[in-house]
Amino acid sequence: MTFKKLYLFLLFSICQSALAQHDSIHHLEVVEISDLQLKNYSDSQSVLKLSDSIINKNQASLTSLLNYNTVIYFKENGLGMVSSPSFRGTTAQQTAVIWNGININSQLNGQTDFNTITTRDFNSISVRAGGGSSIYGSSAIGGSIHLNNTVKFEDHFSNSLRLNYGSFNTFGGNYKLDASDGKFSAQVSISRNSSDNDYDYVDSDDKNLNGQYYNTSMNAAIGYKINDNNFLKLYSYVFDGERHFSLIFPSEIKTKYQDLNTRNLLEWDSFFGRFVSKVKVGALSEKYKYFDNIDSESYTFGEVKTYIGKYDLAFQATDAIQLNAILDYTQNKGKGSDIKNEQRNIGSASLLLKHNLTKKLLYEASVRKEFTNNYKSPLLFSLGMSWKAADFYTLKLNGSKNFRVPTFNDLYWQPGGNENLKPESSYQAELGNEFRFNTFKITLTGYYIDIKDMLRWIPNGSNWSPQNTNKVRTYGGEAIVSWSKNFGNHHVMLNGTYGYTVSEDMEKKKQLIYVPYHKATSSLSYSWKKLSADYQLLYNGEVFTRSDNNSRYNIDAYLVSNASLHYDFGKKNSCILGFQVLNLLDEKYASVESRYLPGRNFNMYLTLNF
Repeated sequence: MTFKKLYLFLLFSICQSALAQHDSIHHLEVVEISDLQLKNYSDSQSVLKLSDSIINKNQASLTSLLNYNTVIYFKENGLGMVSSPSFRGTTAQQTAVIWNGININSQLNGQTDFNTITTRDFNSISVRAGGGSSIYGSSAIGGSIHLNNTVKFEDHFSNSLRLNYGSFNTFGGNYKLDASDGKFSAQVSISRNSSDNDYDYVDSDDKNLNGQYYNTSMNAAIGYKINDNNFLKLYSYVFDGERHFSLIFPSEIKTKYQDLNTRNLLEWDSFFGRFVSKVKVGALSEKYKYFDNIDSESYTFGEVKTYIGKYDLAFQATDAIQLNAILDYTQNKGKGSDIKNEQRNIGSASLLLKHNLTKKLLYEASVRKEFTNNYKSPLLFSLGMSWKAADFYTLKLNGSKNFRVPTFNDLYWQPGGNENLKPESSYQAELGNEFRFNTFKITLTGYYIDIKDMLRWIPNGSNWSPQNTNKVRTYGGEAIVSWSKNFGNHHVMLNGTYGYTVSEDMEKKKQLIYVPYHKATSSLSYSWKKLSADYQLLYNGEVFTRSDNNSRYNIDAYLVSNASLHYDFGKKNSCILGFQVLNLLDEKYASVESRYLPGRNFNMYLTLNF
């Protein structure tokens, strides 16, 4: 009955848009990006956009990009191995990854492995801090990462090729084609990354063993302009990779892991007067094979296929009021060696409002409700405001309720799955202060998060089983700074972030494991004519690896720096040759216990734009 009501409402909404007054006036920027909500309903929260230039200065993995440019802490089981974030003191499952407006967190373990995403496949990557479940659904508690491809209908044609080679026989290649004749638009990229990954540990005779990896990704964003009011867009992404899991001791059995992820999304955008209609149909799949002995052909596996139907209707009620209704239906089909063959169906309805009370004061609100037979979903909401109190100062305030649903592993793992689990839920609030003085910008944000019914796997007889147990309180502050200046042919740019995070188990009154109190990053860029130099710093404070905060097992604080130099031998960035020194100071460090990362190493790269 619930789903029938949703379908009736969907049909009504489509009819409403079809009967709306025809008006050829519309905003082309709406056509370019699929994630309309990120652009229009994030004024009361902090959003950090990482542009093409920043993406190209960093290593290809999403882990490296975010680790050196944001306040997010990453646990990385060795270079290129499994990587998971902690955003504002939350877990990896509480950070949502949004691909062109669609949540792509794994349905098996509830998180995204950030080393399986190649950043150069995307035009822009944005970090939206704070709760976003009322818009993006499960997992958007600590924040969300947005991977976007733009589709532009204007005459242009460009090719780019980037090749890099470095220490440990590390290779990277990316080719991108971007073309449009005004009617048809295509953006296609292919990336390849591989490494023997056999680095020596700093100040040790030991070496990273069985750490080799390779991956290939293909990405496409294709658009077709039917007429001035109707556009078709197709987004497609394929990732195929294999990693051999690094050993802690040489005597351990060598293992490897293969994963294949595919994502396809078809979108139809229509403009009718004050209405913007988006119909989306998606098919996603994730599949892994784990070999507990690489010399054996036997393996365990897991697979989930996801089908999505989504209707998004935006309405410009007045010049000052925007409304957005969203209906979403998702079907997950999972199977594997250790989970039951199961299917779950989730329907949701959301309503978003943005009201510009004056040119300097606005508020935004959203509500969301999900419907499924697998768990009881709470009513989610968000309410925020933004006030430009002065030309140099903006005040932001936001409060929300958010959640994370149990995964297939939580519900159906054999043995131990628990089909009676409740979603995690949280209440949170944040206060942001944004200061601008010409090219200098600083954002200061304080936040508080109260999480209940946290999912944990605990012993249950001879097996482990997930239970709703923990209550966690997280609070802290963040600072983001940027500044740039031109002096004739000289250009200087400075960026920095700092995060202070307290994340406590309310029962034990202890800091959660793998959450540092302090994290800071900074980058300094200088360019003169065709010569450019960059320097990066990453500081992570010590972290606990035991729930009782036993200091004997702490991971020490570390400071890592990278330096790079490149020169443009062509015209307008047509031929760039660069050289990087990573971990310049040869720091011995690890973000996961006994999983050391490389010492000083080198990388050179060539970029051709034609």
